[in-house]
Amino acid sequence: MASAKQPIEQVLRETSSLARRHRSGITVSRFAEEMGQRSLPAVLAIPAMAVVTPLSGVPMLSSVCGILICLVSGQMLLGRRHLWLPGWLGRRRIKADAVRKASVALRRSVRWLDRHSGKRLLALTRQPFLTVIQVVCLLCGALMPLLEIVPFSSSILGAVVSLLAVAMLTRDGLIALLTLSGLAAAAVALAAGIL
Repeated sequence: MASAKQPIEQVLRETSSLARRHRSGITVSRFAEEMGQRSLPAVLAIPAMAVVTPLSGVPMLSSVCGILICLVSGQMLLGRRHLWLPGWLGRRRIKADAVRKASVALRRSVRWLDRHSGKRLLALTRQPFLTVIQVVCLLCGALMPLLEIVPFSSSILGAVVSLLAVAMLTRDGLIALLTLSGLAAAAVALAAGIL
């Protein structure tokens, strides 16, 4: 972890730096490769956070981010340290301007998260609870392409994955617990409403 005090903002800085170095755009595989040198939770945080920004209105972006979240989470569950991406996804280009806009949109939220996160309830960021976090991320990613036509649904799922990625990056079990509790409460309320 590059910064003990600002791990999430550091991820955002590195993302912006990548955009500056690759002004014509960067492929998903190159982006994942460079970010993956830090950790897979860092790679997981970026597409999740992108879905929370106004970029989520770009057609098919939520689906691509959902697939990427699903792949990263699945490989975390398998214990992989290096990310594998299918060729068709790895070759997709990310516009540098879009990365910069997303970084600006996220900066304030990321600083708030860095100020309010820390090493708490560490047991909830280790096995076996870590598996629960990763499975929830995988399910959220898998649902994003299916819910693309439902307004704001991808952004809500992206926020859940973002918070869980932050919990893994900062070893903050309290964030994981609150996020999963809120998700469970929302699922129960939705089920009660349907019934």
